[in-house]
Amino acid sequence: MNNRFNGIFPSFTPLHFELSPGHRIIDNFSDYFVFNLHSKQKDDRAYAHQLDNMVIEASSSPSTAIVVTDASIKNDVAISISHIHIYDNPIAKNVHHVVYVTSTEAELFTMRCGINQASNHNSISKIIIVTDSIHVARKIFDLSLYLFQVHSVAILAELRWFFL
Repeated sequence: MNNRFNGIFPSFTPLHFELSPGHRIIDNFSDYFVFNLHSKQKDDRAYAHQLDNMVIEASSSPSTAIVVTDASIKNDVAISISHIHIYDNPIAKNVHHVVYVTSTEAELFTMRCGINQASNHNSISKIIIVTDSIHVARKIFDLSLYLFQVHSVAILAELRWFFL
């Protein structure tokens, strides 16, 4: 008999330390997070220019890591890719293939891997994540109960360690 379905996998962790009032990362480090959104109504060239400038500026700083993430699903197979660059040097490229997951779960996993890789370098004081799934990135800080909260808690724990 296949034992992989006999385990208990937590989806909701409302009592987790990272989600309790006074200990939430969004409360303690709220000025550490910035979301830059691209509006479809705005000029794509101006946005691309702004993104280019941000990457050029970050690439000139040895204390800044750039994490670029993407995930897609085709025929029930998710492919997630993250590129991590520090000081204009590629540090890691992670490619994962997983079956039967949602795009949100794949994106959260990819962001988690990128944050984990970038925060493992002692000289890093700033992490920039470039993603086309800003709605997923915002879920990391969503305090309500939802299916992928276990991924968010893992990301929050890594970010708390990074900030401390």
